[in-house]
Amino acid sequence: MKSFIVLALFVAVAVAAPANPDADAQIVRQENNNIGVDGYSYAVETSNGIKQSETGQLKNIGTENEALEVRGEFSFVGNDGILYTVTYISNENGFQPQGAHLPVAA
Repeated sequence: MKSFIVLALFVAVAVAAPANPDADAQIVRQENNNIGVDGYSYAVETSNGIKQSETGQLKNIGTENEALEVRGEFSFVGNDGILYTVTYISNENGFQPQGAHLPVAA
């Protein structure tokens, strides 16, 4: 009997849990370019407002300082209804994100 009550409680909690509104999000736009000598790029947008785009290019090809540089941006609507956007560069200096909501080193 106790196991039935415990099982019933688990079922009640699972049913009462709020549904994830993002679970049914669909891709509404997608662009891809294959990786090649000139680099790559892609962009994707989903029905729940998430957007992401990125490009990558090899710098200083054939030298000792050869490095991949990636530039991109993503945005989403937070639980507070605010649109958050992050732009970034990633290269030999590391990952460098920027966004109005991100703290800035003094």
